[in-house]
Amino acid sequence: MQLQMTELKYKPVRHDHDAFLKKAKKRAGFHKAYEAIETEYALVNEMLKARARAGLTQEAVAQRMGTTKSAVSRLESAGKHAPSVASLKKYAKAVGCKLQVRFVADSKGKYANN
Repeated sequence: MQLQMTELKYKPVRHDHDAFLKKAKKRAGFHKAYEAIETEYALVNEMLKARARAGLTQEAVAQRMGTTKSAVSRLESAGKHAPSVASLKKYAKAVGCKLQVRFVADSKGKYANN
């Protein structure tokens, strides 16, 4: 039995990412571990915010992408899966967005190899 779109209502769980980070940074080793996957966390945070704005469940996004809820769950898991640009485009379209990728200059203004 396939669920109808009207049956898939998203009820967001409140999550204060800044408060989480403030508390987590007090733990030994957290800063170094977080820094290693900070970009992935930022990507996942953007994905979750876009899905919440669209008011969709993982099941609804999966249905729109033509995939499974577990595949969407993997996309929304920082550090556990490296999604392809094609998958990110499908996800963006499913939540009513378009994907934008930018390269931002290093805060030190130098090349990584120098």
